[in-house]
Amino acid sequence: MNSPCYPVAMDVGVCQLRSFSISFLSSVLGAESSTAVSVENSSSGASVVAIDNKIEQAMDLVKSHLMFAVREEVEVLKEQIKELMERNSQLEQENSVLKNLASPEQLAQFQAQVQTGSPTAGAPPEGPGPTA
Repeated sequence: MNSPCYPVAMDVGVCQLRSFSISFLSSVLGAESSTAVSVENSSSGASVVAIDNKIEQAMDLVKSHLMFAVREEVEVLKEQIKELMERNSQLEQENSVLKNLASPEQLAQFQAQVQTGSPTAGAPPEGPGPTA
């Protein structure tokens, strides 16, 4: 990856940027030491422009794939949020109805069970049942 930069055709900043771009592209494409990207320096700089264009195209392709994947994930998460909000609303309504139907004694008993951490046995509540 040590390609010398000549200040004749480009300044130091462009040379460093090109070296970074080549290194980045090589790592993105999985090009390790076995298939390293090499650049020949020419006095015209045509090969540099061609390589820069290919790097830009590859980076645009990577960006578009990442954006597509992110958009897909966002849609899935939005749907999950919508479902969870609907379920939460339903449970809040059920909770409200149950609180309204429960007697003060049942509410006190439930609060005591919650504070002690003892699970409810699933037995029907004592006292008169709800009337419709």
